Amino acid sequence: YMLVLPDADFDAATNQIIGASFGCSGQRCMAGSIAVAVGKAGDPLIENLSAATSKMRVGPTDTTTAVDMGPVIDGAALGRIESYIATGLQEGAQLAADGRGVSLTEASEGFFVGPTIFDRVAPQMQIAREEIFGPVLSVMRVDDLPAAIAHANQSNYGNGAVIFTRDGGAARAFARYVNCGMIGVNVGVPAPMSLFPFTGWNQSFFGDLHIQGQEGFHFYTHNKVILSRWPNAEDTGKRVLGW
Repeated sequence: YMLVLPDADFDAATNQIIGASFGCSGQRCMAGSIAVAVGKAGDPLIENLSAATSKMRVGPTDTTTAVDMGPVIDGAALGRIESYIATGLQEGAQLAADGRGVSLTEASEGFFVGPTIFDRVAPQMQIAREEIFGPVLSVMRVDDLPAAIAHANQSNYGNGAVIFTRDGGAARAFARYVNCGMIGVNVGVPAPMSLFPFTGWNQSFFGDLHIQGQEGFHFYTHNKVILSRWPNAEDTGKRVLGW
């Protein structure tokens, strides 16, 4: 979940959200799939996102670097993503950007869908509840920060969540109350350096310990506890020296 408050720097937030949502064509565990516009942030956010995606170049990444987004992994992924887009329309969400039938920078045999943005998505919709794993961003609109946090906490996942705001109090409340392992403030992808754990929660976590950080170190470590008592120091010293 990516929360955008009315006081956010919209240009910076737009750049961060575009990178989080459409980097790697949305095919990564830390992809930003849902943006929550708080209060009056909805219209300017949609305008900025729509303008930015209209300029994105989609095409093969193996023959040219003059593209902003490449293909999805295979035909099955393409079919699944386009099916989710159709489902979103059936559920009543509004398409602000449609990536189906995208024009490519050059001919390719790959599987392509352009950046897609849904507006006025409701939390009960399938496109909001399930992980699409593709370049599809769903935008919700809520009245205030508590409502936005409540929506985020309804998710079955908990890898990363971010907030865009100039209000330190709002950022602290978000970090405190959202049920998520990695938090970003004015950061699109809150993936930490390897010194810190990669701490997904809920269905974004499997196992006993998280990777990276101290937990990653402990995963590869066998703990050994040694208890010692020396009743006779002189005798013990002789034994050690004679060993």
